[in-house]
Amino acid sequence: MDIKPIRILFVDDDKFLLDMYSLKFSKNNFEVHVTEGPEEALKVLKEGPEPDVILLDVVMPGIDGIELLSIIRREKLVKKSVVIMLTNQGLPDDISRAKELNVDGYIIKATTIPSEVLSEVQKIYSSLRQQQQDGL
Repeated sequence: MDIKPIRILFVDDDKFLLDMYSLKFSKNNFEVHVTEGPEEALKVLKEGPEPDVILLDVVMPGIDGIELLSIIRREKLVKKSVVIMLTNQGLPDDISRAKELNVDGYIIKATTIPSEVLSEVQKIYSSLRQQQQDGL
């Protein structure tokens, strides 16, 4: 039996990082979609289908990742997606702003190698999916 791939959306303005994470995740049962910025991400989310996981950078031109998360929550663009910040912004203020918007995880890029990002995303996703199933 084939295991259904986990649909993941990366939102970052750094093409090198998008390419690197795309490669890493696509080799590990993820169906990878990337957007180079928040405006493109909003378009993708409005058109569907809803990703299983969304990884957001904080620092991007125009709308930052936390503001993007605020829009996603306010407009109810996702119902079940696991939302994780993947950023170099590790200030307590940034983390608390993200937590106020019910972010599911917060990973600091600068201190985490891609394989650790992958395992952390898998861990957060599995844990939240298990909680959702237990809550049914």
